[in-house]
Amino acid sequence: MTKVTFSNSNNATITMSAIMEMPEGFDETKRYPAIVVSHPGGGVKEQTAGTYARKLAEHGFVTIAFDRSYQGESGGAPRQLENPHISTEDVSAVVDHLTTLPFIDADSIGAMGICAGAGYTANAAINDPRIKAVGTVSAVNIGQMFRNGWSNEIADKDARDVIQIGADARTADAQGGEPARFPLAPMNEADAPNEELRQAWEYYHTPRAEQPTAPGYMTARSLEQIIPYDAYHKAEAYLTQPLLVIAGSDAGSKWMSDDLFKRAASTDKRFHVVEGSNHMQLYDGEGQVAEAVGELAPFFKDKLGA
Repeated sequence: MTKVTFSNSNNATITMSAIMEMPEGFDETKRYPAIVVSHPGGGVKEQTAGTYARKLAEHGFVTIAFDRSYQGESGGAPRQLENPHISTEDVSAVVDHLTTLPFIDADSIGAMGICAGAGYTANAAINDPRIKAVGTVSAVNIGQMFRNGWSNEIADKDARDVIQIGADARTADAQGGEPARFPLAPMNEADAPNEELRQAWEYYHTPRAEQPTAPGYMTARSLEQIIPYDAYHKAEAYLTQPLLVIAGSDAGSKWMSDDLFKRAASTDKRFHVVEGSNHMQLYDGEGQVAEAVGELAPFFKDKLGA
């Protein structure tokens, strides 16, 4: 494991922070396939993204788990901005960095993500054909989630007021107020509407996985960008890379993985369901993560070589 920093090619004022994992017997004179791993909304590289990066490196890949701009140990202000367009571009910025490294095979770069990071990964692949294979775990299209609710029970039109919250927050920010916050997962156990989201609180706010750089909220101004955003926009035409979608059978978010799989233009796509798993158990459940990696590793080996 090596912590690295590099300039974001989309915004040179932002320094990106990431962890690179090297395969056993790494030889810097050779060229390796690489996998970019994107963290969930509200998360950081040291949590589930780092877990998947480490386990995939054991299968012969160089992997890189990174903190998105404005989050974790990466630079940018305002802190905790969750602008999905920037988050999508961050994936390609990490690909940019990989192409500069002599030990990376620039023609064998894949990407995967967990939760919102999976949605950003899919969106990046739609925009960036340098990403040769795509894996998703517990995928969340963050625009869909905030428009339609965790279980897809809210109509698009009924989320209009949430856009207004974001717009009002921008006005307050411009007038010099303290940036308003909006939770990305329950901030308190009592706020969780069900067991699955109680586990989201537990993951981010107890020793289960809490990190000082992952406060669990975003700036309220982010809502203005999030609500109209579609991580799968034009997937029907441009998401042509090999695709592996992984979701838990009991995940309230599974409908967003279903939607990605249905919409992707790829003729080489597969959906693996982890029976009995909810959304959060695929973050750190020992058996669930092992099953997911057991699918991801051979998928990326086949598509990228290792």
